[in-house]
Amino acid sequence: MGNARTVTGDIPGEEMGFTYPHEHLWAVPPACQKDRDLELSSFEGSVHELENFRSVGGQTLVEASTLDYGRDLSKLRIMSEITGVHVIATTGFNKHIYYPDWVTYLSTEEIAAILTRDIETGRGGVRAGFLKIGTWYNLIHPLEEKTTVAATIAHKQTGAPIWGHTECGTMGLEICDLLEREGIDLTKVALGHLDRNPDEYYFLKLCDRGIYVQLDGPGKAKYYPDSVRVKLIKSVIEHGYGDQLLISGDMGRASYLEGYGGGPGFKYIKTKFVPRLLDEGVSQEDIDKIFIENPKRWLAVF
Repeated sequence: MGNARTVTGDIPGEEMGFTYPHEHLWAVPPACQKDRDLELSSFEGSVHELENFRSVGGQTLVEASTLDYGRDLSKLRIMSEITGVHVIATTGFNKHIYYPDWVTYLSTEEIAAILTRDIETGRGGVRAGFLKIGTWYNLIHPLEEKTTVAATIAHKQTGAPIWGHTECGTMGLEICDLLEREGIDLTKVALGHLDRNPDEYYFLKLCDRGIYVQLDGPGKAKYYPDSVRVKLIKSVIEHGYGDQLLISGDMGRASYLEGYGGGPGFKYIKTKFVPRLLDEGVSQEDIDKIFIENPKRWLAVF
């Protein structure tokens, strides 16, 4: 077990503790010009939410706002220092509709160099701890393939783990194909938003590829009730893939966060969803795998 790379420096993996592997604290994506709910730009509101996480036993939070999503490493470092919560930032991209113009005209190798620098030397003394890629709904856009290949180059240079955005849970298997084509060990890869496509067969096929599968919709009843997520989680565990399961909230809207006047917020998984999993027969050993051991194994690689 190595170190995890946080915004305040590397820490031993054993210090990560209870971890949410995909959240947002500071985000100003291009889409917020039309949908203000996507903007998280209240420093006080985000600190409040991070304090909520700490108050229920949270120790490490993975912040997934990318280069095209308004990432601010300096603010993340200050938030971490104020709250005492370990924060792991990312480098990379979300999906092509958000990309800055320079993604089009820079070469794949030049983009890879930017990502590598973010991991190895950082910006303003703050380094990213993982690489993010993303794809569109039911397709991989050519620019998304370009940035994904750039991320694979950076991964080979740095060893940094990879996390993938899937739009509505689609294209997971195709992402695996693309990464394997580029020589990536899929055990270093996590794919998220997969519970937006709650197909048990699909989940198990992804598990067969060796990746970490992430559910990040607990508490979002507008999509479907948590009963659907619980069933998927139990199936993954019962089929022997508990070591590949990650769960987070992806609270990337102001209306989701208590610190911004919304809900369910960062307390929800720890105080409501985990107790439900226990009530429905998921063991404490598996809970510890999902929230402590699996994130540590995925992220503590430096």
